[in-house]
Amino acid sequence: MKILILGIGNIMFSDEGIGVHLCRYIQQKYCFTSSTHTLDFVDGGTLAERLIPIIVQYDYVVILDCISAEGGEFGDVYFFDFDDIPKHISWQGSAHEVEMLQTLTMMDIVGDRPKTKIIGIIPKVVEGTTLKLTDEIIKGSKTMENVLIRHLKELEFEIEVMNEKIDIQCEAYKFGQDEGL
Repeated sequence: MKILILGIGNIMFSDEGIGVHLCRYIQQKYCFTSSTHTLDFVDGGTLAERLIPIIVQYDYVVILDCISAEGGEFGDVYFFDFDDIPKHISWQGSAHEVEMLQTLTMMDIVGDRPKTKIIGIIPKVVEGTTLKLTDEIIKGSKTMENVLIRHLKELEFEIEVMNEKIDIQCEAYKFGQDEGL
């Protein structure tokens, strides 16, 4: 099975970029092996429908993103299947989520969306131009990481830590510098 980890978000708006930052962080921290599956990581940024040609190449997708959840608090993490989004969760209120929701829905209409899971977090700051992540999101990103690693183990990946000293905030700043921000 071809599996994609897709990080979504705008890195220029603080917590809004956590999906992208976490995707890059996980890829740099761990080594993944499987005798039956392949695993790729993609920084989807805010590309939305322009990601369709990439997504359709996979059998299974895990999206890392920001979400909104009724009754939730900043930094709360949710893991759910796109086919069964809990009623208290929505993808609204930031720079891209509605577009990603529409993209997946468009893929459903033509029948080419792979099985899709979402690991989402409630952001605190999604405005202003900064690469600094809030404490709530840094703490929540550890939960997102644990959920993803546990799920990949369920999919029978062997996982080895390659870089224990990596820090998500430092990686966010480094990525921003690499992008000229």
